[in-house]
Amino acid sequence: MKKYSSIGALLIDFREFSKISQADLASKFDVDIRTIIRWEKNETLLKPDKEEEMVDITFIPYQVIRNLNAPVSIPTYYDFNVRRYSLSNISKELPDPNWIIDIHTETNRLRTIKYNSDLEEILRYSKLQQHVIKPISKEVILKATELLPEINQIIFDTSGYYSGHLVFLPISKRFYNKIRKRTITENDITVNDLIDYRKYKNPVFYSYNMSGDCNENFFYLAACLIHFLKKFKRDYTYASYTSRNDSYHINALLGVFIVWEDKVLQKEIHSLAPPRLYESNHAIFQNFLNKHLI
Repeated sequence: MKKYSSIGALLIDFREFSKISQADLASKFDVDIRTIIRWEKNETLLKPDKEEEMVDITFIPYQVIRNLNAPVSIPTYYDFNVRRYSLSNISKELPDPNWIIDIHTETNRLRTIKYNSDLEEILRYSKLQQHVIKPISKEVILKATELLPEINQIIFDTSGYYSGHLVFLPISKRFYNKIRKRTITENDITVNDLIDYRKYKNPVFYSYNMSGDCNENFFYLAACLIHFLKKFKRDYTYASYTSRNDSYHINALLGVFIVWEDKVLQKEIHSLAPPRLYESNHAIFQNFLNKHLI
């Protein structure tokens, strides 16, 4: 993460990240290019209505914009690649796993994925992920939510802006083995490949996305997953394909193992780390609980 102390620095880096010019950004905001120049030089702040537009245009979390677009800004760390922020260098790191287990998920900011606007935010996030060549369809996400609502969730900040989500696809072990053997990819998953996990002896809970824009929101979502798995008392397989470092960390906390990693794709997409397929099961998760549950 990079530390930002002004809205101007954030806008400059957004343009560099998105490979757009000041003129392009001015067009998106429907303002004169001189306004963009003044914003980037911190000669003037964005008006409240432009803050809302900036959330939509840049996909930067509202809290980051609010912190920096103030007469006395609040320095904030932010990473464009994973859409994640922190208020301090210390809080960038994941805390002890006991914190995840003990957290309560009762918050009115977290709910089941439902609306088209939810799907738009999820797919927009998916396109940020370097290993995602083509996002899965809205229909697949909606069907997965119908079959597995407990861990297909979306979270918002206190101002009502999108802050993260969980998308898990219930699939059969037979179908998952095709992904495991790399004869197909997750991009090939269709509505017809999803299952009613309650009718299968060893269902696979395939993590398509797990994202929170800050530690607090990330752990509300992580706790949602962990509480679901705690209640699931029979065999299952947990799988996750990711190239995000924070996803590496949560998988490490859960004690899962790496099935394979794609270093060829890493070079093609210029990723800092190789996309990895992780796997776990009921026994491994129980060992995690026995080790960390107080």
